[in-house]
Amino acid sequence: MPTLPKVKLTPRGADRLKQGHVWVYRSDLIDADSIAPGSLVTVSDSRGKSLGTALYSSSSQIAIRMLASEAVSDFDKLLRQRIAQALAYRETVVRDSNACRLVFSEADFLPGLIVDRYNDILSFQILTQAFDASAVRETVISQLTQLANPAAVVERVDARIRELETLPPRNSGLVQGEKASTTFTMNGVHFHFDALEGQKTGAFLDQRENYAAAAQYGKGEALDVFCYQGGFALHLARVCDQVTGVDSSRPALEVADQNAALNKEDSGGKEMEWIEANAFDLLKDYAASNRRYDTIVLDPPAFAKTKRDLESSMRGYKELNLRALKMLRPGGILVTCSCSYHVSQTSFLEMLSSAALDAHRTLRLLEVRGQAKDHPVLLNVPETSYLKCVIASVSH
Repeated sequence: MPTLPKVKLTPRGADRLKQGHVWVYRSDLIDADSIAPGSLVTVSDSRGKSLGTALYSSSSQIAIRMLASEAVSDFDKLLRQRIAQALAYRETVVRDSNACRLVFSEADFLPGLIVDRYNDILSFQILTQAFDASAVRETVISQLTQLANPAAVVERVDARIRELETLPPRNSGLVQGEKASTTFTMNGVHFHFDALEGQKTGAFLDQRENYAAAAQYGKGEALDVFCYQGGFALHLARVCDQVTGVDSSRPALEVADQNAALNKEDSGGKEMEWIEANAFDLLKDYAASNRRYDTIVLDPPAFAKTKRDLESSMRGYKELNLRALKMLRPGGILVTCSCSYHVSQTSFLEMLSSAALDAHRTLRLLEVRGQAKDHPVLLNVPETSYLKCVIASVSH
């Protein structure tokens, strides 16, 4: 084996790794000159003591993503082992679904790789220079194909991430097979999937267990705000008398309506209403006109993409929750979510408490939840935990 390039860290960078984190920022590198983008490197502290093997990025602020605490002599073999372990883990935690996240980057010890399964189609996304190397891509696709036997494999490209990693532009597309659409099932609810449309790798699989939890409590008239392609709404349709979904995206609502048709028989033949609108404006109008619901779901996109956005995002969350609380009948159910990593569970609950006080409502917590188990959380890597979902009963 050729000797790997060496990266030396400041004491602060080394301490971060010793405390169990797997990232080192560029400001904590002492020496990383002339290392090729995406290289496998040996990492050491300032005195030269080895801390393990990592993937190096020449352009990201996260310059080092740890791969192993020991020397890695066969990267290809390690990749295959870790993909196999990631898929085996899903066998133990995923129930009642043929769609899930198969690989969740750092949380599966494969930093820079995301893979989702939608029934017989796999959708992957590459986030780092190391995983974009041709040999690494080939190993990933080959191992996924061998173990999961999909009808097709699709790559979804995030142009912004490729720009941050100074990777050449690439288009999303099929890399194997010819099938680009399918239907999949979560908790017995059916969904259309078009591999080259929609957000991220296709759908919000991280909410799968929260969809089922919401359906345990939902009742009466329900309003699903930021409904996207109908995840919460379609689950609620099985237990609620009437369901309305709201989103600003017409294409998302068109897919939601197609999904409703797939599930019409299972939801008692109910017609669902889909409204294209700005959620803030709609809730303001509905609250002012005294509209009332028994169940309201708030599942907005990430308001706080950076720490700088935190203050304004908390104002946005509070405004949404305050209006929803005013619209809920006594004994009503609020399901409220945040997918912003920068919004901690503590601050989210504090915001909700403040909104309840301002709305003159009392909240009884039923469940405080996170992301589905196929999106595992590493205890020493807080960035792997991002989704908050609170289910509460509202008293007047």
